[in-house]
Amino acid sequence: MRIAVVGGGVSGLAAAHRLRTLLGPAAEITVLEQRDRVGGVLHTVDLAGTPFDVGAEAFLARRPEVPALLAELGLDPAVHPTAASATVRAGGRTAPLPGGTLLGVPTGAARLDALLSPAGLAAVAAEPSRPLAWEPGADVALGALLRDRFGDEAADRLADPLLGGVYAGRVDALGLRATIPALARTLDAGAPSVTAAADRATTPPPASRRIPARESPDPRPRVAASPPTGRGPAVPGPADAAGPAAPPVVASGGPVFGAVRGGYRVLLDALVAAARPELRLGVTVRSLQRRATGWRLVLGPTTDPEALDVDAVVLAVPAPAAAKLLAPVAPGASRAAGEIELASSVVVALAFPEDVRLPPTSGALVAAGEPLGVKGVTHSSTKWAHLGADGLVRLRASLGRFGEAASLQVDDAELVARVRADLAVLTGVTADPVVAVVQRWGGGLPQYGVGHLDRVAAIETGLPPGLAVVGAALHGVGVPACVATARAAAERIAAGIDAPG
Repeated sequence: MRIAVVGGGVSGLAAAHRLRTLLGPAAEITVLEQRDRVGGVLHTVDLAGTPFDVGAEAFLARRPEVPALLAELGLDPAVHPTAASATVRAGGRTAPLPGGTLLGVPTGAARLDALLSPAGLAAVAAEPSRPLAWEPGADVALGALLRDRFGDEAADRLADPLLGGVYAGRVDALGLRATIPALARTLDAGAPSVTAAADRATTPPPASRRIPARESPDPRPRVAASPPTGRGPAVPGPADAAGPAAPPVVASGGPVFGAVRGGYRVLLDALVAAARPELRLGVTVRSLQRRATGWRLVLGPTTDPEALDVDAVVLAVPAPAAAKLLAPVAPGASRAAGEIELASSVVVALAFPEDVRLPPTSGALVAAGEPLGVKGVTHSSTKWAHLGADGLVRLRASLGRFGEAASLQVDDAELVARVRADLAVLTGVTADPVVAVVQRWGGGLPQYGVGHLDRVAAIETGLPPGLAVVGAALHGVGVPACVATARAAAERIAAGIDAPG
């Protein structure tokens, strides 16, 4: 029983851990990672003496995967945010993040007075009375739908900063079915307007009809309205669907978001320790070949290649890398993976002396039309009490949206300067930081465009037995979704290996 896991991010490590659990100590599990560390776009650094995540910072606590994994590994339970609420910078001013929306899509309960102009409010108010032409099963660009139904302001000032925080993308390029599946379902079911569809999608089903999260046939979480301000959403970073735009699972009570005490490196280290793989860092997988029984991976430099023969392979790599490896063995899946584009971004983490005063909020999302370089700032020591326990003020800013990679191609000092200039505008803080950390995420986030679910289906149905693809390119960019795809793939592979014949 020999399995190769290509990619040492959380998806790959979760797959390795599940394989070890299912196959026992005799299985030979090899994790191959091109970088010099595990974690992928999860990365914990030391920020002025405190572990601090500069990739994903949180996860959806109402999905079961991460809390269950923490318990399985014997780790401390998750920590949860304070009651600080979030804001949005749009139209030249900062306003509270409105409640009553479905990832920025207004429901009938939305209160947008502080964010939209009178004309923008009128467009939103008129939407329920306008005829709606909707073709069940269709997928459309979310931005185009919102602009047509609610006007440009609702798209630019609300939905774009919310979803841009999760995907580092533009609302105009994101597909409805992959990003807000609950809205698509209620439109398919005959909702007479987009507002009515959002209302229905945010109404929890009767308790007797709810599907437990572990048993839901939909790999994405069921969606509720924007979190209440009492559990203030914060600004997400790469690979993090647990910011203000994250869709909380329908449930009563309990915090929406969680974080790993000590940072995600605690979880990553525990996964490696429990999976006990042969961990090979700094190794490039150049090709994948099918053999009469099993698979051959060609590793290392072209001048000195190495062959690794295994019974099964898990590909836990970004979509373009998966497309390249799949091309000779699963061409249909390869073509679909190759159509998934990536966005690059940067996280700048700063620590300030304890006398620095931030606004008493969890942070601010920034609309794309604002004359600022950042797309969001998280007041980390306000949002997470444990990150400010020593009195220092810590925050993180995120820069970069899809199509803006060129704007990030400057040195670290320039990125820090841009963030500090924007902080002065957003918060009034002009003090020198105690320390600054710049983390670049080249191609860190897959873009869920129109037709994304069809591409995912083509990937998953186009794979031969003994080969699996997992990770953020499939059913969600958040850590819980990545863990879910990894564990499901491990179970399929283990069942195939154990099957007679």
